[in-house]
Amino acid sequence: MQHFFSIIIVTWNGLDHLKTFLPSVLDTTYDKFEVIIADNASTDGTKEWINEYAPECRIVIFDRNYGYCGGNNRAVEFAKGDILLFLNNDVHVAPDWLDHLNRSFQQSETGVVQPKLRSHHQPDYFEYAGAAGGMIDWLGYPFCRGRLFETVEKDTGQYNDESKIFWASGAALAIRKEIFNNLGGFNEDFEFHMEEIDLCWRVWHSGLQVCYQPKSVVYHYGGGSLPMESPRKVYYNYRNSLLMLTINLESHRWLKVFLRLCLDGVAGVRSLLQFRPAETWAIIKAHFGFYKRLPSAIRRRAQLKKVFRRTPDMSPPVYDKLIIVERFLRRKRYYSDLDNID
Repeated sequence: MQHFFSIIIVTWNGLDHLKTFLPSVLDTTYDKFEVIIADNASTDGTKEWINEYAPECRIVIFDRNYGYCGGNNRAVEFAKGDILLFLNNDVHVAPDWLDHLNRSFQQSETGVVQPKLRSHHQPDYFEYAGAAGGMIDWLGYPFCRGRLFETVEKDTGQYNDESKIFWASGAALAIRKEIFNNLGGFNEDFEFHMEEIDLCWRVWHSGLQVCYQPKSVVYHYGGGSLPMESPRKVYYNYRNSLLMLTINLESHRWLKVFLRLCLDGVAGVRSLLQFRPAETWAIIKAHFGFYKRLPSAIRRRAQLKKVFRRTPDMSPPVYDKLIIVERFLRRKRYYSDLDNID
């Protein structure tokens, strides 16, 4: 069976990226796909360039910048395919990438698939944002197969297994349109960062799996929206992590949210002692942002119970230790150094 892929690329004043990376997407050898450019009110001539140089794309122009979550959610109504593929505007793809993703979706229990993410700058290495698939530890800290914190591995074939993962990177995430709509899409309270982890967690709750397809290879430029050291990015990461846990954790595990709040405080003090006050202030603001959105998160939690279908044999893979302890106290640098991954 050939699935029809609707590739959705959200952009905001990202014409340079589109000029560089969109041609590879259009050169895809798979013959059942469409490309939708979701333009968040760009002012850099994106519309004119698409109309002249990539007329086969459909461009949808929004009245303002709705961010990653809002832009993708609003673009879905224009998608004709049964598989949605959310792709960053700074991703170069291999010609046969969709052929392999299509094969993954032949399994009825598969809800989401991530391709292998390599670095555009260092093609032999994995890319920070997703590498060979995302995981989380027992306290909800995310990491990747092929990337622990700042240590990114060279791709030597060590993760060439088709496997279940906890989350797929938003840089290149394929999902069945039906389940995306049933789950309400991306949570727009997140705005940026961790929205894909939250979505994938809800997919697991719904009784479907998140999988990694190593034969589908894409190359991510990375850092196209916010630089790694940006206080704004720190803010979103800390705030959205708390929102994600509140929405998705089972009721008897709410203590984990309190533990995360405490550890965030430790991180804030550490940043201050390292003369990074902007980072400390970003963490403080993230907590206030979390409290502001807490009522919305609780409502989302109640809605999630209505679609809960997960059985014990469909539980997502979770690392049963604390990744920050393994990395910084036990000095484990690579995913292969870890043990007891479910």
